[in-house]
Amino acid sequence: MAIPSSSKELSLKWLELFQTYARTQSLHGTSQETGLSISTVSHHLRSLEDHLGVALFDHARRPMVLTPTGRTFLRDISQAMQSIRKATAEASAGNIAEASNLRIGTIADLDSDVTPEIAVYLSQKMPDCSFLYHTGTSRDIIRMLRHRELDLGVVTSPLKLLNDLIDWPLLRDPFVAVLPAAAESSLPDIVAGKTNLPFLQFSSDLIIAGQIEAQLRRLGVQLPNKFECANNQTLMAMVAAGAGWTITTPLLFARARRFQPKLQMLPFPGKNFARTLSLVTSPDCARAVVDLVSRQVRHELNQQVIAPTHRTSPWLKDQFTLID
Repeated sequence: MAIPSSSKELSLKWLELFQTYARTQSLHGTSQETGLSISTVSHHLRSLEDHLGVALFDHARRPMVLTPTGRTFLRDISQAMQSIRKATAEASAGNIAEASNLRIGTIADLDSDVTPEIAVYLSQKMPDCSFLYHTGTSRDIIRMLRHRELDLGVVTSPLKLLNDLIDWPLLRDPFVAVLPAAAESSLPDIVAGKTNLPFLQFSSDLIIAGQIEAQLRRLGVQLPNKFECANNQTLMAMVAAGAGWTITTPLLFARARRFQPKLQMLPFPGKNFARTLSLVTSPDCARAVVDLVSRQVRHELNQQVIAPTHRTSPWLKDQFTLID
């Protein structure tokens, strides 16, 4: 690598913008993600090249791409940048009470019970911290974590690898069948499609829908697609009204308290299968914060959902459990 042409010190901001551009491959995308103007981003990237005395970008291409030197430089600084971010996060959270900023994403499955209690608890433990809470799908939260728009999130563990994100499993949430309370047909007949009770399913773009579909495929079960919905409460309302049956989980069933008198939850026929809820964090999230949030999420899941479910459905005691 050439000797730097400038005596000006290397800027951490330049390196962060370089990494962001390498990921987005767009000046506009980098501008949107960082909140800087396109001209400011371009100026900082040029300053980095001038300082190093090498061409990191092929400026003749639109959008510009990394040169071989740029790709090597990106690889060489990645570990160092992660270490710097982690050290900064650990230092700022060395004393939890003095932490200044935390961005948390949660799936809607936890909105009614767990997330509000977590928010109250963290606000007491971290009184000087500014919090951002985001509710979205697991895919949405994972995307935001990858883009460093969130620090941690509680999600359904995806089928694909998380790359540089860190997965801390929390809960085993088994799949169950939910029928109208007045349903008289046997569950095996219903699953086999031998009745007039239609299958109501989650929207196909959700991770949970893919997990259910994969299990049905393994069982050789094909169910007609008559109704899709992204909202668990709507599914429970439809089943309670006798419009069909569905496959869901105890965690989601627990959210539908108002409909439960008109519902029955049963073990899914055959070998049981489950999804995993995990705390997923960026690699630079402070371990002290991870431990604090993980411990409290586990506590709230047990108090608010698991213990009450075990009392009403003792057959779930060995299936619906926290993961050590």
